[in-house]
Amino acid sequence: MKWFNLILRLILGGIFVYAGVEKIIDPAGFAQSISNYQILPHTWINLLAITLPWIETLAGGLLMAGYWRKANALILASLLIVFVVAIGFAMHRGLNINCGCTNTVGGAKVGWKKLAEDTLLVMAAWLVWKDRNRNE
Repeated sequence: MKWFNLILRLILGGIFVYAGVEKIIDPAGFAQSISNYQILPHTWINLLAITLPWIETLAGGLLMAGYWRKANALILASLLIVFVVAIGFAMHRGLNINCGCTNTVGGAKVGWKKLAEDTLLVMAAWLVWKDRNRNE
């Protein structure tokens, strides 16, 4: 079970580190991706575009390294819930926008496929649950 949890931590953490770094490199593009969802007030978009990628990168990196596993898995699970809700709203309103999940230019469109990819939430929930029941 230790190896399974390690593999999940490395996959989940790696995905968030990769996505976070891509957004850090292009904060303006990520801000535009956030704006395209038409959910947040304009005044919050730049703040979120600057802070969210660092949270993703830090939580993902710490999860991969094994530090504060439960807390970082919980942070990533919470972010995934927000992403699922945002993608669901965009789909419901019929928006044809890039998800902004990784690369901000020419990224994947919101839709059922993108929503299904957020089943990474299951990985994060598993890691939160397993760490909670861990006796080590």
